Amino acid sequence: MSWRRLRGAIARAAAAMQGPRPVVLSGPSGAGKSTLIKKLFKDYENVFGFSVSHTTRQPRPGEVNGKDYHFVTREEMKKEIDAGEFIEHAEFSGNMYGTSKAAVQAVQAQNQICVLDVDIQGVKNIKRTDLNPIYISVQPPSMDVLEKRLRDRQTETEESLLKRLSAARVDLELSKEPGLFDLVIVNDDLEKAYSELKEVLLKEIQKTQESRKS
Repeated sequence: MSWRRLRGAIARAAAAMQGPRPVVLSGPSGAGKSTLIKKLFKDYENVFGFSVSHTTRQPRPGEVNGKDYHFVTREEMKKEIDAGEFIEHAEFSGNMYGTSKAAVQAVQAQNQICVLDVDIQGVKNIKRTDLNPIYISVQPPSMDVLEKRLRDRQTETEESLLKRLSAARVDLELSKEPGLFDLVIVNDDLEKAYSELKEVLLKEIQKTQESRKS
């Protein structure tokens, strides 16, 4: 086999190992990312896989370690970050959050579209990697609507709520950077937002479904 053909074979094998193109969903807390992700997982069973993030914050009621988050200590997370094991990481409200390489690879190994839920800094960090995902921003129709959604959750203290709203303003401003996202969804109507999300992901969904048949 010639060197050119060998390189081509290696490249094709590497592409196959990488699996489907990942999806990066970003937007402030309360924008509706989690609801949209849940609808995708329900309608396309086994097509999507959730990249389970790491965090140093305490679990909320009902959250399961290894499913909702990998709950770790600050020391553990810093050690893995220093070892280059994270695609992106950030600190918010005194807690660290991040996405490990292993978390994405675990999903891709199942021939699933890996979904990453990250903040705006995470998006910029991923832009510096070779992950090549589809970048989608989910945004609230207004700050007033966002505040109401967060208050209705009744999971925040007044201090943490104000921090989230402040972070959301920064997030929405930074997300205006040209070329940062492939699609911006303003979630003022859930079904409309979901239709927009499905439309941009349709090609990857079909590719994943077809590869499972072959």
